[in-house]
Amino acid sequence: MAGMGKRMRPHTLTIPKPLIHVAGKPIVMRLVEEIGKVVGEQIEEIAFVTGHFGQKVEEDLLAIAENLGAKGHIVYQEVALGTAHAVLCAEQILEGEVIVAFADTLFKADFVLDTKKDSIIWVQKVENPSAFGVVKKDAHGIITDFVEKPKEFVSDEAIIGIYYFRDGENLKNELQYLIDNNISKGGEYQLTDALENMKNKGLKFYSGAVREWLDCGNKDATVFTNQRILVNDFDSSYISKNIKTTNAIIVEPCYIGENVVVENSIIGPFASVGCGSEIRNSVVENSILQEGCKITQAVLTNSMLGQYAEVYGKPLQISLSDYSTIN
Repeated sequence: MAGMGKRMRPHTLTIPKPLIHVAGKPIVMRLVEEIGKVVGEQIEEIAFVTGHFGQKVEEDLLAIAENLGAKGHIVYQEVALGTAHAVLCAEQILEGEVIVAFADTLFKADFVLDTKKDSIIWVQKVENPSAFGVVKKDAHGIITDFVEKPKEFVSDEAIIGIYYFRDGENLKNELQYLIDNNISKGGEYQLTDALENMKNKGLKFYSGAVREWLDCGNKDATVFTNQRILVNDFDSSYISKNIKTTNAIIVEPCYIGENVVVENSIIGPFASVGCGSEIRNSVVENSILQEGCKITQAVLTNSMLGQYAEVYGKPLQISLSDYSTIN
């Protein structure tokens, strides 16, 4: 999670994209929780590979690990030198069983990890494989090829960016080999090159098919992901017991945080409203509002507002940064 998150600006100017809240939780927290369900056992350590976003961000990340019963580590990728380099930055915990995950990806899966296998790569069937990296398998389900954005059809199973390795030390050695021998593309060291080397040396890769793959790469994708989480996971706890409502209509599924004020307004469906927000004489649907937002005489749909953003008197589909106002 060390990238600049350019496609999600202005929301990534102050925090990394995976700390943006979706349905009331940071994206990266939801990701680790879903990985935990597939693993089926306690996660011991989590390394967050990040840039320098400041002490508050680092404290929030360490708290996510602590809440999941794991020891957290903050690891810096000082220069953007590719995915293999990013993973190697966490070499201090690349031992034993390891899962690598790109932190802007969420998923829903029904399979349980078979930790006796050398490696498992999370995949999902897609309609347009030419836009993705895909895997090709033999009759025994073993991956024979990794193909990046194939021009001709070879497979419809796209790699979603989550990988299991039974031997983290072996992974670390292969990553270091790329760096030591300057095996790069466009000046970046790629994880797929390490996977290819490991496969050629006899390591067996298998696929784990997920039920749903959710992207948080830009505003529209993140709003849609918020909608899918609300549909899949909604329960009564998503709406706080201490919201203050006057002549309000709440159309579920929604997430509404603590101390939210709703007056003469309609919230939902598919709206997430952060703690301390105030919504008056407005309609908010299919949108994400971070904490402390104020919406007055407005209609918001397919929108994403940062912390303490304010909107007055307009129907909008908008992406608005922290502490910004539209009047």
